[in-house]
Amino acid sequence: MASIFTKIINGEIPCYKIAETKDFLAFLDIRPLKRGHVLCIPKLEVNYIFDLDDKTYVGLMRFSKKVAKAIEKVIACKRVGIVVIGLEVPHAHVHLIPLDAIADVNFSNFLSLEKEEMIEIAEKISSKM
Repeated sequence: MASIFTKIINGEIPCYKIAETKDFLAFLDIRPLKRGHVLCIPKLEVNYIFDLDDKTYVGLMRFSKKVAKAIEKVIACKRVGIVVIGLEVPHAHVHLIPLDAIADVNFSNFLSLEKEEMIEIAEKISSKM
């Protein structure tokens, strides 16, 4: 069965898209820890990030770096952190989270943002890609 991320890639589920290439997709997390929290995924559905082939793994990191640089241009933060957990969705992905403190990476505390704000954030970050 396709993961929720594969359904997003296939257009079956909408997302707040930030960037897309033939191999990767970046979109806002719908349960963000901070404004500008983005997920970067390979289009290839592989459950565990360290099971990705080397080319896809390196490509995902390069793609994530470009997205992180765009986030920094739009969201005021000390830096953009990268987190890989891999338990919540069986599809390799990285979280890019604007950070001001270590406590900003607490997956028990997420924001509830209105659709309009999500669209605005996505458009701003996307424009810096």
